[in-house]
Amino acid sequence: MSRVIDRFMRYISIDTQSDGESGKSPSTAKQFDLARVLASELKEMGASDVRLDEEHCYVYAEIPANDESAKALGFISHMDTAESAPGDASNARIVEGYDGSVIKLNDTVSLDPEVYPDMKKYIGQDLIVTDGVSLLGADDKAGVAEIMECAQRLLEDDSIKHGRICIAFTPDEEIGCGTDYFDIDGFKAESAYTVDGGGIGEMEYENFNAATAFIRIKGKEIHPGEAKDVMINAVRIAAEFEGLLPQHMSPEHTEGYEGFLHLTKISGGVGFAEMQYLIRDHDEKLFEDKKELMKSAAAYINSIYGDVLELEIKDAYRNMKEIIDSHMYLVEDAEAAFRACGVEPHVIAIRGGTDGAQLSYKGLPCPNLSTGGHNFHSNTEYVPVQSIETMVDVLTEIARSK
Repeated sequence: MSRVIDRFMRYISIDTQSDGESGKSPSTAKQFDLARVLASELKEMGASDVRLDEEHCYVYAEIPANDESAKALGFISHMDTAESAPGDASNARIVEGYDGSVIKLNDTVSLDPEVYPDMKKYIGQDLIVTDGVSLLGADDKAGVAEIMECAQRLLEDDSIKHGRICIAFTPDEEIGCGTDYFDIDGFKAESAYTVDGGGIGEMEYENFNAATAFIRIKGKEIHPGEAKDVMINAVRIAAEFEGLLPQHMSPEHTEGYEGFLHLTKISGGVGFAEMQYLIRDHDEKLFEDKKELMKSAAAYINSIYGDVLELEIKDAYRNMKEIIDSHMYLVEDAEAAFRACGVEPHVIAIRGGTDGAQLSYKGLPCPNLSTGGHNFHSNTEYVPVQSIETMVDVLTEIARSK
């Protein structure tokens, strides 16, 4: 087992699942379990200025420049895993020499190449898979392992000329809070890459504009036998509100650059109901149009029932393309690095967001690079060994002085 794969297998055995309901930062204390491991390993390998934010769980370090003429560059990955499945992947295993057949993860869950056709690209390679219960954690511990291995390689091989390499590992990216307490000034990089993407060769510098809509509906309860012209049923109004929104705008009917309105939560009863929506679009005007559509639906409901529905819309992040367009050398350098490592780059638009989107608007231009993983946020998540190993080469090539 190569050193980077050994790292990855150790990191995924540490449960770092975040919690969007906790209201804390970090949202779960167990994220410190991995943060402390990373800080300790960085010190052991000889990295400089290793810092663990003991309050908010960020890890920072530097690889000193051996070419002072080169720009300071950052690499960033997140430590937490998503809430969609358990985060302890200690039962992960390696399927050596994948033969193209169905991989049975447990008695009820399988990886079928007819369902997941990307698997066919990796016939003959070694796939790291879950036990069908937990996440694997390649999102984003593959990125963490790749950055750590690149750091050690640069420290061990002085023949690789590079500027100052700044490293950061963040908490709570999966709940949209990964950059809330990020120390950009202390990070000292002029630009950076998040290593948080999918299949090998993917690159992204466009992402959704994002907002969350919170809806609260106040009904009026009364005995149903006496309800005529008196009862206001909050859950029926919730259903009516959803019916006012175009169904073709739901995520299950969109792809590519098409945005969506995604109902993620609904709860309540006759007297009170709550709903939550994700609002997403790459195009800023279409993004604002979707917000206006929700406001119009809310106004219509209130015109019928009185002021029973409260709508609150909170912006989350914006499309980083507006920033990266002025720093396209970052994309070009990454494309050249992929090709130097025998990988054809594939630039796509993220149907989501990354820490890099928010960092770009905070003054740190930050496109996103692949980790090699597939089926993120799922118990069918997998990553080829060879993709992780190649990404270490890609990061090393990006770091190399131009």
